[in-house]
Amino acid sequence: MSKLAIYFPGIGYHCDKPLLYYSRSLARELGYQECRNISYTYEGKNIRGDQAKMREAYETLFQQAEKELEEIDWSVYDDILFVSKSIGTIIAASYVKKHGLVGVRQVLYTPLAETFSFAPEKGIAFIGTADPWSSTGEIIQLARKNRLPLHVYDDCNHSLECGDTERNLEILRDVMKKTKEFLVEK
Repeated sequence: MSKLAIYFPGIGYHCDKPLLYYSRSLARELGYQECRNISYTYEGKNIRGDQAKMREAYETLFQQAEKELEEIDWSVYDDILFVSKSIGTIIAASYVKKHGLVGVRQVLYTPLAETFSFAPEKGIAFIGTADPWSSTGEIIQLARKNRLPLHVYDDCNHSLECGDTERNLEILRDVMKKTKEFLVEK
């Protein structure tokens, strides 16, 4: 079985930060022979709360991701996994929709509301109640509407962290446990 995992980072959350780093390690342990990190950049500042800047950031990053993925022959893979963080969740979900990819499983770390406008299927999501980039209540409603399992972490920020290092490690362990359970499901 040929398995591919692709990682879509956030703007300030690159692929070597904990959620993406450890989920990539899990994927490799579970037989994903190929793991690719999308690399994109956006130089804009102060985009939170500014719809025009968010749209510009999304379009800029989406074009870069599309370019990185243009030579992939999706038909040679039996299992395709997209793991994404923050604005990367919008890029991953919209890529699946735009390119008509079927059966792609998605792990959405701290998704933004716009992610759900692309109706991600076969996925799992994680959010913190103290995430300044998302309204937790809105994300809960959107996940429910899309029938997407969502795990909510009290007092956690956009990195799924709080001010307590030991608790952060417990949360990371729990997120990776739930991610692994999702990855082994068929």
